[in-house]
Amino acid sequence: MALLKLVLLALLIRKVMPVCRLQGMAQLPELSKDGDFILGGIFTFHTGYRGSVPTFQSLPDPPTCLNINVREFKFAQTMIFAIEEINQNAAMLPNYTLGYKIYNSCGMTNIMKAAIDLASGQREIIDERNCTKPDTAQAVLGHSGSAPTVGFARIIGRFHIPVLSHFATCACLSNREEFPTFFRTIPSDLHQSRALAKLVKLFGWTWVGAISNKNDYGNNGIATFIQAAQEEGVCIEYYQAFEQTGPPRELTKVVETVRHSTSKVIVAFMSHREVNVLATELYKQNITGLQWVGSDAWITDHSLTDSEGHSILEGSLGFAVSRAKIPGLEEHLRGLHPSQFPDSQFVRDFWEHVFDCSLNDSTNAQKKPCSGSESLQNVQSYFTDVSELRFTNNVYKSVYSVAHALHNLVTCEERNGPLYSGSCTDPKHIQPWQVLHYLQNINFTTNQGERVTFDQNGDPPARYELINIQRVTSGTMHVATVGVFDATLPCERQFIMNGMKIVWGGGSHTVPVSVCSEKCPPGRRKVLQKGKPVCCYDCIPCPAGEISNLTDSIHCMKCPPEYWSNNQRDACIPKVIEFLAYDEILGTLLALFSLLGVFLTMITTQVFYCHKETPLVRANNSELSFLLLFSLTLCFLCSLTFIGRPSEWSCMLRHTAFGITFVLCISCVLGKTIVVLMAFRATLPGSNVMKWFGPTQQRLSVLAFTLIQVVICILWLTINPPFPFENLLLYKDRIILECALGSAVGFWAVLGYIGLLALLCFLLAFLARKLPDNFNEAKLITFSMLIFCAVWITFIPAYVSSPGKFTVAVEIFAILASSYGLLFCIFIPKCYVILMRPEQNTKKHIIGKTKDIHC
Repeated sequence: MALLKLVLLALLIRKVMPVCRLQGMAQLPELSKDGDFILGGIFTFHTGYRGSVPTFQSLPDPPTCLNINVREFKFAQTMIFAIEEINQNAAMLPNYTLGYKIYNSCGMTNIMKAAIDLASGQREIIDERNCTKPDTAQAVLGHSGSAPTVGFARIIGRFHIPVLSHFATCACLSNREEFPTFFRTIPSDLHQSRALAKLVKLFGWTWVGAISNKNDYGNNGIATFIQAAQEEGVCIEYYQAFEQTGPPRELTKVVETVRHSTSKVIVAFMSHREVNVLATELYKQNITGLQWVGSDAWITDHSLTDSEGHSILEGSLGFAVSRAKIPGLEEHLRGLHPSQFPDSQFVRDFWEHVFDCSLNDSTNAQKKPCSGSESLQNVQSYFTDVSELRFTNNVYKSVYSVAHALHNLVTCEERNGPLYSGSCTDPKHIQPWQVLHYLQNINFTTNQGERVTFDQNGDPPARYELINIQRVTSGTMHVATVGVFDATLPCERQFIMNGMKIVWGGGSHTVPVSVCSEKCPPGRRKVLQKGKPVCCYDCIPCPAGEISNLTDSIHCMKCPPEYWSNNQRDACIPKVIEFLAYDEILGTLLALFSLLGVFLTMITTQVFYCHKETPLVRANNSELSFLLLFSLTLCFLCSLTFIGRPSEWSCMLRHTAFGITFVLCISCVLGKTIVVLMAFRATLPGSNVMKWFGPTQQRLSVLAFTLIQVVICILWLTINPPFPFENLLLYKDRIILECALGSAVGFWAVLGYIGLLALLCFLLAFLARKLPDNFNEAKLITFSMLIFCAVWITFIPAYVSSPGKFTVAVEIFAILASSYGLLFCIFIPKCYVILMRPEQNTKKHIIGKTKDIHC
């Protein structure tokens, strides 16, 4: 019952409602051809239009299109050529043909009309039974601008009709939620903007200006570039945007900003129209010497060479889609004739424009009538030129992409189809959403070997040619390919230069420099300037011990412990290993003094040996004297063990030899002191003390005192011996190679024992200094021990406070000074008497009351 009511209601509405009419929306295609499948096209065959301001109270008058756009007409003819080529290919879409509806739009209103017509297939008056017909376009090609494409792609998307663009690069069109049916055969600006950032970084430009259109293309493209540039370490000095049709103050602001900027590179994300206007204004104001880096929307546009300021653009760099060759296209273009499209007003206008004649005398009396024999075969123009097929090739690929999708659809095998349970669609009732499904998954290679595929966002792989605008002759520019950028390759191999010499801004052959601050060389690091971008910085040297071996280093690296920075602070070099060596002045002098002491000791020994029977030698205990001279020789020689590169054996030898030889020396002196005291006691009546300290006892006492030191040294070497040690803490720039004490207790025990014996010897000698004797040896021993103790008392603070190799030098000096003190104070006076005053070397004189001889 409810269903019956609905049917009656529908019949009533149908009877009451008038014929369905969409007022003023009909627009006939400029070029069309029937086929089993229809491909739509929207191209702007004119560069401008003139129209009235809408009042929104009545239908506006249709705009008047101005100026022929040869490039867009070439795109349309390439679309027709590709369709005809596919129709003639028996292997592609067998038993089916492609048709086309190509619309001419010179304003946003016409674009929307064309889009609605392609989506619904409607005319001015629609059949009253249905406002839509089933002959809608299976796909739509166009538009060349990003902003118009954004507008009509939203409308077409509601009908699930695929839209393929050959030129619209705005990254916003990759948004699948807003544009679910959009595809393109030109890479997105997302890739181009990032590639431009990498290009700027490649040539070392870290301080650049950015200018763009005030539309979706410019705003999105430059925003992505700025973000990518900052990630690459490039700073943007300024960013300006303007529109050709905007107020003049916008252009003035851009020019003034460029004039007062310090950057020498301008990244221009604009159309050729805005670039033309800006370059002309900069030329008029003599603002030259700039390096332009451009987007594909203008870098290859030939119309710029006709502008007044085209010389400013010489040396410009930018990216463009790759060139290609399309066999047969030139013949197709040159074979164009108005008779092929009798209903196309634009074809007639184009023909009259090329040959400067009139196809209808009544419409244009100022031009000569066309003879009908005109031909494009010998015409050299941009329309017939196929040497720079870039965006034209994208149109060609777009047509083949739809054709491959349709081919896969009509050749679908049951159970392998995209529909439910793997079923295929009926080719006679194809819906656009089905074409959309196959288009998303196409993957083919063109006849020219170019692979065509789309990612999940409908974008192709990003591959560009690096373009350089170079001057050929005066006033003539040409576009040269100087490299390739392929985003599908690893980052370090994405740029491939072909070795062609690049011409830089203003025709220079030197790479321009555009930085806020000069690069910090190795050995320095960057310090940001307060309140400025990260590209503005000062360079300060690395501190000592740290280096930077890279240009523009942010941090200085500390050298390893064994290394130190060189004077330039750009490399770590091994630290100088310092020790007291024989080949340096201090080591040589100490070694000479040591050998001199040995020499003097040996001479003294020789003197004593030659005069051993004299009273003076015999009276001073010749046996202990010779043993003392031997120990002094060892003392002088042991100082040599402190000179040279420390090793495990030398470290153990130097301290033990020093300790034992000095104890042997002091033991001999102590024995002589005791002998003096005993000898005096022996002269007293009834004393028999010498039998208790005769030669045997003297030898044993020296041996006993020395053995105690030997035991101390053995314990020291056994428990924790000295060892070679690299002292890294004393100096930052040097390694002090020294002998570590091992056990500090052992070292100070050795010194303490020597000091104890020396103090005991000094006290005994001091007590015996006034004993009645003409040649009292106790006086000499007292003074020698006084020197010995003074030397070693001053040695301790000097030893502790002396740095590096001077510690060893202080120790050697103490050994030599004390050894010389003993030698000079004990033996020199006796040698003087033996050699210079032999008359005093008699027993009578020694025991007589004559004047004393002392040190």
